[in-house]
Amino acid sequence: MSDTQPQAPAGPPARKRTPRHATVSAVRRVTPHLVRVTIAGPELAAVAPTGHTDTYVKLVLGELADGRPLLRAYTVRARRDAGDTVSGEAEWDLDVVVHGDEGVGGPWATRAQPGDPVTFLGPGAGYAPDPEAPWHLLVGDDAALPAIAAALEALPAGAVAHVVVEVPGPEDELPLDSAAHVTLTWVHRDRAGGGLAGAVRAAHAAGELPAGAPHVFLHGEAGMVRDLRRWVRAELAVPRELLSASGYWRRGSDDEDWRARKGEWKAAVEQDDAALVG
Repeated sequence: MSDTQPQAPAGPPARKRTPRHATVSAVRRVTPHLVRVTIAGPELAAVAPTGHTDTYVKLVLGELADGRPLLRAYTVRARRDAGDTVSGEAEWDLDVVVHGDEGVGGPWATRAQPGDPVTFLGPGAGYAPDPEAPWHLLVGDDAALPAIAAALEALPAGAVAHVVVEVPGPEDELPLDSAAHVTLTWVHRDRAGGGLAGAVRAAHAAGELPAGAPHVFLHGEAGMVRDLRRWVRAELAVPRELLSASGYWRRGSDDEDWRARKGEWKAAVEQDDAALVG
């Protein structure tokens, strides 16, 4: 490179993330594969609501070999103000998927006890159901179930939602409350039928989905999300502004590997959109 060649402008400085602190106040096994960890403390009360149903925090669950914090993201399933709790402190519920000793977050939730300290970053947020949308399509696996449940509770009476959720088995199904008119389909993992994408396509082929472009929440395994994202964009004519789609995890990758490769996935999604336009 020539010494006289202009240099690219420096990007914005990295945003400093300030850790927040809380304490585990309760732990409850909601289903065989879902543990609800409730955290409490004065720092929670100081955090203003985001206005989004998919509000999440990143728990600090250790340290990587290079010194960076070991982080895992979880949706805030519910929050209660200090005046609404027995403890007199603000509380947040975090629902954590557990598959035995696999991963980091599940074993942490299984071992958690009231009084344990918790450090987290955030919260962040990125989705809330548009009450003016003609209808809503919410699709995800058990990792996305807390955000889907929160979105359904936020929908007003008269709203229409079609929901497809994948869980390990029938014992992992949960009652989902909503004032909206909800059509709910449970998909059990590793059963024949094409999984989440197959269930959504089958509902469309059977004429069960309403007309018009829905507001879509599509979160879960990255391969499924990309596949179904292409389909809803092309077949249901969903514009990007009515689509929240994210790969929470990727089959065959651990969390750290998936974090390192997620940029490639996002680039592939951009190519999918470019192909639709072209």
